[in-house]
This record gives sequence, C-alpha cells and structure tokens, in this order.
Amino acid sequence: MKRKPTLFEAVLPIIIMLLFLSIGFGILKLRPEPLLILSSVFAALITLKLGYSWQEMMDGIQEKISLAMPSILILISIGILIGTWMIAGTIPMLIYYGVQMINPKYILVISFVVAAIIAVVTGTSWGAVGTVGVALIGIATGLEANISATAGAIVAGAFFGDKLSPLSDTTILAPIAAGSELYDHIKHMLWTTIPATILSLIVYFIVGLNVESKTIESPLAQNMIIELEQMFNWNILLLIPPIIILYGTIRRYPTLPVIIISSITAGIIAMIFQKSTIQDVFLSTVSGFNVDMVTKIQVTENDIMPEVLRLVNQGGMEAMTSVVLIAFAAFVFAGIITTSGSLEVIIEALLKVVKRTGDLILATVLSCMTMALVTGNSYLSIIVPGEMYKDTYKMKKLAPKNLSRTLEDSGTVIVPLIPWSSAGVFMAATLGVPTLSYAPWAILCYTGFIFAIILGYTGIGITQLDEEK
Repeated sequence: MKRKPTLFEAVLPIIIMLLFLSIGFGILKLRPEPLLILSSVFAALITLKLGYSWQEMMDGIQEKISLAMPSILILISIGILIGTWMIAGTIPMLIYYGVQMINPKYILVISFVVAAIIAVVTGTSWGAVGTVGVALIGIATGLEANISATAGAIVAGAFFGDKLSPLSDTTILAPIAAGSELYDHIKHMLWTTIPATILSLIVYFIVGLNVESKTIESPLAQNMIIELEQMFNWNILLLIPPIIILYGTIRRYPTLPVIIISSITAGIIAMIFQKSTIQDVFLSTVSGFNVDMVTKIQVTENDIMPEVLRLVNQGGMEAMTSVVLIAFAAFVFAGIITTSGSLEVIIEALLKVVKRTGDLILATVLSCMTMALVTGNSYLSIIVPGEMYKDTYKMKKLAPKNLSRTLEDSGTVIVPLIPWSSAGVFMAATLGVPTLSYAPWAILCYTGFIFAIILGYTGIGITQLDEEK
C-alpha cells in the first residue's frame, strides 16, 4: 500500500544529501557524482518503504532525464563549438585584440569589461581569469593600483560573462533545472545583471580616478600577443562563426542547429586560414583544441606560456562529460524524491509560509546560497534548488525563467566568493589574491541576488506564467 510521506520523511533525503556533500565533497574532497548516487540510494529506500516499486522510481528518473535531454545535447554541442572556434582562431583573435584595448588609467573598469568580453565569447570564467586576468594583474602591479580591487573586478567581469554567455555550462544548466528556455533565461537575467553591472562600474570608475595616469606594458600581455600572433593567421572572416550565433540568437532560431552550423563554418575556416587538416578539425570537436593542430609555426606545449595554453587548449565533447555526469546523478536523486511525493509535501509546507512572490524569491536565494556554501559547487547549487522549487513557481503562476534567473543570481556567481570552493581556490591561486581579499570588490557577484529579492517584492521584472506564449 502506497502512502504519502510525512514532512520528516520528505526532507530527510535532502538532509542526508547535504550531509554527504558537505562532508564528502566539502571536507574530504570526494567527487560529487558518487555522493549524489549514495543520496539517491537512501532516498530510494525511503521510497520503497512508502510502497513504491523500483520500476516506478526508474520511470521517474527517466522522465527527469528525458525532459533535460534537449538541453544536455546543447551542452555537448557547446564543447564542439569551443573546440572548432579555437582551431579556427576565432577565440584567439578576440583575445589578441581584446588584450590590446587595455587602458591603465581605468584599470578596474577595463579589467571588468575585458574579462566580461572574454568570458562571454568563451563561455568560461576560469579561462578569462587564467589568461587576460593574469595580464591585468601584472599591469595593476606596475601601476601600484589596488591589487585586491583589480582581482575583484576581474572575477566579477568573468562571472558576468559566464552568467550571460550562451556557451556557459551554468547558463545552460539553470534553464534545464527550472524548465525555461535558454535565450529567454539570458534576457530575463538582464533585470538583475544590468543594475549590478552599473553599480560595479560606478564604483570601479570612482576608485580608478585615483590611479596616476602613467603607461606600462605588461611583459606577460605582450608575450601573449606575440605567441597568439605566431600561432594563428588573423582575418576578418574568422568572425563569421560568432556572427552566426548572434544572428541565430536575434532571429530566435533553434539553438542546436545554429551551434552546429557555426561549428561547421568554423571547421571550414580552420582548414582555409589556419591550414588545419580535416583530421585535426574532427579531433577538436571530441578532445578539444591543442596547439599541435596549428601549422603556422612548429610549436609544442613546452614552447607556449601556461597562460596561453590554459586559454587555447580547451573545448571538445569530452570536456563536457563531468558536467553531464553531475546533471545525470542529480536528476536520479530528483526523479526518486519526485516519485515518492516528497517534493509535494515540502511544497505544501513551504506554501504555508510563502505568501508573496518576494518570499519565494528569498527562499530560493537562501536555498541556493546554502547549497553553494555547503558544497562549493555551482552545478549543485543550481540543479538541486531548481528541482525543489520548479513546481512551486508554477503553483504561484510564475514563469520558469524567474526561477532560472534567481538560480544564477544566488548560485553561479556566489561560488567564487567561497574560499573552500574550487572556483574560489582557482581564482585566488591564479590571481595571487586571497578569496576574502577580492570578494568585497567582486560587486556583481553579491549584488545580483540583492536586486533579485528587491524585484521579487516590488514585482518589477517578474513574468507571470500566463504572460508567456
């Protein structure tokens, strides 16, 4: 006989999952995928106790994964896109000219803007920080500028791009978890991201006015420029692949075909302008780009600076496997607790407390931040709260893009401010600035969720479910 779970039985699997992740992932540094599977096993035992069969749980898991499959295919195709854009020289050319736009007088503003541009183009905040971020820190050091402020501006700009880029894994995962569309999600984030960006730039501009107007050339930046120029042939036609993506975005064409067309175009450009072989082009779609694939000069990885390698040696479908595995493991857990009716019980209890839209936004923000603090993982801070609150937003007649926006405002951009997170460790080690030192200057990372709460209580920028097509 099947029965409805009590509130304790409903929340217990989630508590166990948080304990597994906080101790296993946060302290013992274990991989999150097995921890999620163990959490799923515990949830399955409770579900069996409630009278549900294993086949019913499998049906629930299959339903969750099938709903996410189109977006997962897009995620995999992003790996293809980055690999082909790299071998074509498209991303390296944008980096090449972007680095040369730096104006030392406005080091903080430029740091934010350049890091944001690179992250939007590449879809990775880590790549932006590990390349132009290092060069910007070198310039700030020569100017005797505030290094912590510069690092904070770089991190904020990088996560601005990571947040709004259609190539970013977290930007793709948020609408998967919430049930919204990718480009609707990106446009809806502008309601919170633009005010946070304006506030950030105002602070950076005022602080930057105190920097003496003197010029300095960063040897690292100059060497990066030289090496990129030696590796690739520049041509205006290298911009065709991103133009295809931009055109497809404006015209609202289906995402997957647009990405594939852009990737095919980039592969053709690589063979024409970079003299790459068709074998290398195909390899870049699977394993990602490698410097051995360019033939302008004979180079090996030992001949190239680590900062440049960190930028160009990326992409490929294989690079997306870890994200896909975490998503699958999380959806297994979500499918089981959904089958047991646990989410309905939690939602019923939540609705007794949540009366206004602002209350629901606030609850989402606190849940995402808790997951981020406990796990230090941006994927889990998006997927788990997204699955928990998806139905609640529908009950409140709120469009799914309200949820996906809040997931990014309080999940994606919070993680680099946490010292024990992988993002926080990487940023601190790469820029040479402790996480807690640059965190106050990464203004966009902690003002986004503040604007999200304000919009929730005022109703500004909140889309009702019946307003969607």
